[in-house]
Amino acid sequence: MRIGIAQLNPTVGDLAGNRRLILDAYHALVAQGAELVVYPELIICGYPPRDLLFKRRFVADVEASLAEIAAAIGEVPALVGTVETNPGASGRRCYNSAAFCQNGRVVSMARKCLLPTYDVFDEDRYFEPSPAPPSVVTVLGKKVGITLCEDIWTHPELAPSNRYRFQPVNWLAEQNLDVMVNLSASPWHHGKGYLRDQLVTDAARQLGCPVVYVNAVGGNDELVFDGRSLVSDATGRITARLPAFTTDTRVVDTSAALSAPVPATGALTAEPAGAAAPQPSAPMADIHAALVLGLRDYSHKSGFKKALIALSGGIDSALVAELAVAALGADNVMGVSLPSAISSGHSKDDARALAANLGIRFETIAIAETVAAAEAALGPVFAGRAPDVTEENLQARVRGVLMMALSNKFGALLLTTGNKSEVAVGYCTLYGDMCGGLAVISDVYKTQVYELCRWINRAGAVIPVNTIEKPPSAELRPGQVDQDSLPPYDVLDAILQGYVEEGMSRRDLVARGFAEAVVNDVVRKVDLNEYKRKQAAPGLKITPLAFGVGRRIPIVQKYVS
Repeated sequence: MRIGIAQLNPTVGDLAGNRRLILDAYHALVAQGAELVVYPELIICGYPPRDLLFKRRFVADVEASLAEIAAAIGEVPALVGTVETNPGASGRRCYNSAAFCQNGRVVSMARKCLLPTYDVFDEDRYFEPSPAPPSVVTVLGKKVGITLCEDIWTHPELAPSNRYRFQPVNWLAEQNLDVMVNLSASPWHHGKGYLRDQLVTDAARQLGCPVVYVNAVGGNDELVFDGRSLVSDATGRITARLPAFTTDTRVVDTSAALSAPVPATGALTAEPAGAAAPQPSAPMADIHAALVLGLRDYSHKSGFKKALIALSGGIDSALVAELAVAALGADNVMGVSLPSAISSGHSKDDARALAANLGIRFETIAIAETVAAAEAALGPVFAGRAPDVTEENLQARVRGVLMMALSNKFGALLLTTGNKSEVAVGYCTLYGDMCGGLAVISDVYKTQVYELCRWINRAGAVIPVNTIEKPPSAELRPGQVDQDSLPPYDVLDAILQGYVEEGMSRRDLVARGFAEAVVNDVVRKVDLNEYKRKQAAPGLKITPLAFGVGRRIPIVQKYVS
């Protein structure tokens, strides 16, 4: 069967825009000879719609959009991810479904069986699970099984215990299918592409038929969808793969193995939380592409064309500036140096050099007088108290005020520059350097920041060499370096990965070989700074567990692990 795969980038809630994408792809794929066209999960409304589903007219509007789409579908059928009203008297108000459309109407609906409720997923809040097994439709005399995303995520090696009692693939294995289609909106994190390959190829071998996996692409809020739709033949060979981090449409023939199949990686191996499984492409290339796509879509889908970055001369702001240029173009990015009375000469020089390398507009706004005015205003109230971190944070907060003023005046999105290591331990100033609309690298560890910058410089020095090689510093007091307050970043990041992503206790971390005093200090800082993270800008997710929507730790809690 010739199946048209529509790997598209929807915008959540843009029903008219998404409808145009769907129909344009349909007509293009039919013209290329497709006999069935398949789309990602919830393509009509975008994924995840979250509490839009609770708005009174939202589900009805999605169904009205589906009706318009179905009316334009001809003899070649299409499987379209959508929301379906639950007609029953009990349960949640809707299903996560796939509409089988043909000859101007919706012929049947296939409903999602398994609803994920872990990490960033909370589908059980919104959807009713299918009361019946997966649907099977007939196309040109061929039996096509339909699954939606989580329906194939049931391999016993994925978790210590099975999340679900019902296994959709096991049921479909008894139906003598000719092909199975999986409609997905599977957000990316490092290592996940490898795992998906194994799930799809494993399902194909179990079913004894080809499996077509169609995934969404693009950024929606914190999540980045990488596409990488693929086809496996019945033996588990990947015979077609669509590109990563970009839209694409392609017709694949499931009845004929390609002469040069795309190689799959080895046997399915459970991916430990935080671990990097083997990747089909360079890890830094993937991370860079994900961050660029997430930043571009967050900006454009929010109505921003321009971005602002406070350039400190340090490596984090340099990386964010490079990502902004890659996402939005140099003409749409402004870098601003905000030197204080104690800012080093090299910091100002490195910021200027970076801006020149990137070709972006560069402005300098000195803050020494503004900081002095704030200190003078506070002086009578602070009388008798020694200077401390309060005065240091005044510098960061003055910078935040000025950067937000620039954002307002120029209609540009202010990008924060804190990395995951800093955000984890609260090494950032609330209402200071945390000001902004998007935390681009808040899920990128400091050690990965260095790796990314070296990867960016692989063909020449885009990031100034001095920025990479000098000791990192917030420069909030003379001679300050990060290591005055934090352990070396390779140690810090390893502890954070264990504590935050793997859920390890202090005792576990000490047993792993870390000094007890260092572990206690890092864990204490992580726990104490939950309140900061709750007030932070949304950040792009690139690891198995990011701060934000997927991690729900109470701010006020006294548990000591």
